[in-house]
Amino acid sequence: MEHPVVVVTGGGRGIGRAICLRFAADGAQVVAASRSETELAQTRGLIEASGGRCDVQPTDVCQPDDIGALVESTVARWGRLDVLVQCAGVAPLGMIEQLDPALFETTLAVNVTAVYRGCRAVWPVMRKQGGGVIVNISSVASIDPFPGFAAYGASKAWVNAWTRALADEGRPLGIRVFAVAPGAVETRMLRDAFPDFPKDQALQPADVAEVVHTMAQPACQYATGQTIFVKK
Repeated sequence: MEHPVVVVTGGGRGIGRAICLRFAADGAQVVAASRSETELAQTRGLIEASGGRCDVQPTDVCQPDDIGALVESTVARWGRLDVLVQCAGVAPLGMIEQLDPALFETTLAVNVTAVYRGCRAVWPVMRKQGGGVIVNISSVASIDPFPGFAAYGASKAWVNAWTRALADEGRPLGIRVFAVAPGAVETRMLRDAFPDFPKDQALQPADVAEVVHTMAQPACQYATGQTIFVKK
């Protein structure tokens, strides 16, 4: 499709913003979603300054109505939804005795439940239009967590398993599902948890965005269900 419609959660900053910019550079109609209207405005401004097209919609992925509204408004305006990238996520750092139960529940709500809801919301749309692509952002921590990242790593391991199983459901419908699992990426999330992490060992958000964009291309149609690990 010449100008696919691409929805990106977590599109206000970091990896999500880079994904929005990459798809827009290729001519896509991007819909960026995030809780922060200020960050969404910045993403939109960057894309439009480069000649791209971007809509924004404030969205809290923990609210089921918000996810439904994001999908419904996108389809109502553009008539379709070709690519969903689920990049919204949280990465709490804490050993089990320091990990507050409320923060654990938030981790599951954002990294697990919201991914389920997003996939479920776009599924009938993609089935009706004859296909589509879902890319769920995972993490290298899904297979190599370390002390303090147990909840985060486990939530991303769920994303990998969910992606693989859902791809089998989507194959006969033309719906492809992937996970992209980065290592350390130069973002605010990384610096909040690890302020002293060596800069030369961190990916740039654009590095991850390039992989996500590639997975949405027809050349990857037979790789559905894969988790692609990206790290230095």
